[in-house]
Amino acid sequence: MKSRNNNRSSALLILIFGIMFFIIAGRFIYIETAETVEGVDLQKWAEDIRTSSYEIDADRGKIFDKNGMVLAYDRPTYRIYAIVDEAYAANMNPPGHVTEPEETAAKLAPLLDMEASEIQKTIEEGQENDRFQVEFGAEGRSISQETKEEIEELELNGIEFKQESKRYYPNGQFASHVIGFARSQDGNINGVTGIEKQMEEHLQEEKGKISYERDKYGTKLLDPNEVMTEPEDGKDVYLTLDQKIQTFLEDALTQVQEEYNPKKVMAAVMDPDTGEILAMSNRPSYNPNNINDVENWYNDMVSHTFEPGSTMKMFTWAAAIEEGVYNGSDMFKSGTYKVPGHTIGDHNNAKGWGKISYDEGFQRSSNVASSKLALEVLGPTKLRKYLTAFNFDEKTGIDLPNEKNGRFVFDKPSEQATTSFGQGSTVTAIQLMTAATSIANDGKIMRPYMLSKITSSETGEVLKENKPEEIGNPISESTAKKVRDLMGTVVTSEQGTGQSFKLDDYTLAGKTGTAQISQNGKYLTGRDNYVFSFVGMAPKEDPELLMYVAVQQPELEATELGSEPVSYIIRTVMENSLHYMDIQPDKETDESLSPLTLPDLTDKSTSEAEKELKQTFDNVEVIGDGEEVSAILPAPGTKVVENQRIMIVTDQPTMPDLTGYSARDVHRLVKHFNLNIESTGNGFVEKQSIPAGSNIKEGGYLVVELAPPQSE
Repeated sequence: MKSRNNNRSSALLILIFGIMFFIIAGRFIYIETAETVEGVDLQKWAEDIRTSSYEIDADRGKIFDKNGMVLAYDRPTYRIYAIVDEAYAANMNPPGHVTEPEETAAKLAPLLDMEASEIQKTIEEGQENDRFQVEFGAEGRSISQETKEEIEELELNGIEFKQESKRYYPNGQFASHVIGFARSQDGNINGVTGIEKQMEEHLQEEKGKISYERDKYGTKLLDPNEVMTEPEDGKDVYLTLDQKIQTFLEDALTQVQEEYNPKKVMAAVMDPDTGEILAMSNRPSYNPNNINDVENWYNDMVSHTFEPGSTMKMFTWAAAIEEGVYNGSDMFKSGTYKVPGHTIGDHNNAKGWGKISYDEGFQRSSNVASSKLALEVLGPTKLRKYLTAFNFDEKTGIDLPNEKNGRFVFDKPSEQATTSFGQGSTVTAIQLMTAATSIANDGKIMRPYMLSKITSSETGEVLKENKPEEIGNPISESTAKKVRDLMGTVVTSEQGTGQSFKLDDYTLAGKTGTAQISQNGKYLTGRDNYVFSFVGMAPKEDPELLMYVAVQQPELEATELGSEPVSYIIRTVMENSLHYMDIQPDKETDESLSPLTLPDLTDKSTSEAEKELKQTFDNVEVIGDGEEVSAILPAPGTKVVENQRIMIVTDQPTMPDLTGYSARDVHRLVKHFNLNIESTGNGFVEKQSIPAGSNIKEGGYLVVELAPPQSE
């Protein structure tokens, strides 16, 4: 009986195991022959399991100025980490993990700018928690190549690096609000502000990828089915900024910031014939390589709306001239002017200057003259039509992010009057400059732009190029010339408000502005609580540059005027930029001496050339000790006057003593020898960085300090 039961149990077990075997075997056969199991593609699943992949880095596009100087690029940086797992390569010599936490921490601390105790604690906590590796926070990231090499020289066990890319701006705060910055996040670099944000779709790189099949030990198979997606670098962006002119502007703004501590400064230089922005900057500024404690992220030239003050008057006068209702010799009574519900007063405590002409009213920046033109001579309806024609009702369309639009308050007679002289209504600085191109450019308004071209980073092929674009024509060529002439008298006439803006070598047309600041519905009081500004264009007859500067709430001494920080910027940047651009000075022929044509003496010996030139010219200087003439500066054929400096450059040139040289003379010399220059001040050279008698090296760097001549 017992044997029978045992046989039945055995048979049952065999049956059960047999059924299980057939089920498992059937499952294996099904899996072997089927393409998918429960919706999973087995072939693909197997390939994924044995496939490894990694990314191939690509570079974000570079940003250049118009002459090809790099303004932003990807720079390799490193992230440091410490392997703390004792089991990792413990038998290696030296070991592959940190063996002496205290010693390692002590050596790393000064190079990472960290406390040794903090580094040691991080390492030891990683060991206690069975971590494989640890990192050291923000101080352990973005390490330079130089610091990495210093750490490697210490030969510390277990200290390793991972290469990363970081956006780098080699010129620091140079045009930082224009260029903006890009931030590394999750292995990618993305634009956050400025051109970096505006041109993101062009600058953005696409990383590549390699994938291959491997065995369970990670070794690549003989037939690995390797697939590679090529990386694609971002495209390069060229701006209209000119590095030299931008440097002149940055230096001048820094000088004003240090001396006057204004709340804000905004400034730009434009080519009025094309709309190209050659320089643009703001204060306070920031260094995009270190974005801690940034006071202002926005580019105030395009993102800040404000009441512009008397710079608006040039458009009121232009409208009246264009409409044919303006007679500059007509007289009016200055001082005060009553409109319904409001009394307009001139800036000299409403005392005025008695009866004066409208031309003089413009020179003196009379609010009464502007109001009477708006309400009586031209009429508010026509004035409003012209303000629209000057494109004040819409954004300029400049290719920079976060552009704002001003707002006109123009319903009541008092609002119409105040708008005519720049109070009550608001604009942006770039709107004001854009409208002013019509006066500088014979009636045509040019759209401002910052992008010059986009090129392939691999081949240099031009993929996109900006062209000048006319967006309006509110006034005629003759009206534009009349307004420029009137603006010229603001600088040259005895009663003009812009006398301190005179340039040494070029005629300047401009308009000053002193705008009240509205806060909580009221205008601030006090002599410092204004926005002091100036719109200028030079040379007056055919402007090559248009410039705007506004300085808000500078700290002035009792004897200082609000125009002083503004005029310093205008004079310094305009004078240096026009010389750098090799624009012929138009003040030379204003002198009492008759202009003469400079002869070509380059085939003469030095002594012969010097003797011949001294027969006609009072100020002839030989540059160097060579016996043959290499060049004559200014160039032969140039119209010059008898007392102008003539330079004979020999075939063995050396740096002359520049003391007493004008900015014009220095720039001629610099341009000839292809030197880089930085200048401060105005007037004539007092100091030079390259000593007299030194060899002149092409591409060298010359710094000169200029000062006005000392009065007796």
